[in-house]
Amino acid sequence: QVQLAESGGGLVQAGGSLRLSCRASGRTLTKFAMGWFRQAPGKEREFVAAISWSGIDRNLVDSVKGRFTISRDNAKSTSYLQMNSLKPDDTAIYYCVATANSAYTTRMDEWDFWGPGTQVTVSS
Repeated sequence: QVQLAESGGGLVQAGGSLRLSCRASGRTLTKFAMGWFRQAPGKEREFVAAISWSGIDRNLVDSVKGRFTISRDNAKSTSYLQMNSLKPDDTAIYYCVATANSAYTTRMDEWDFWGPGTQVTVSS
């Protein structure tokens, strides 16, 4: 079994930055892609970003390209989501995910493991 734990959420003003971290524990996530989904109030959960085990393949939703960066440190079993130029529309609960499937999968049911989520609030 794998446990994912997010950290780094909080309240920030528009234009500011936050870095989310996700640490995996339990079973080794060798060859697993890691990523992030988010769910804003009253909206469906959506894919945000993902990165392959090697770090070579990175997939980001169009709305965050140029502002968010995903990375990982396999030695620390941790992935990161650097969020710059934040907008009020980025306000959501952010969930860390992991999958044995491709980093290009954006379907929720294809991600095997989920963290409990961390709140990100961007004020205008």
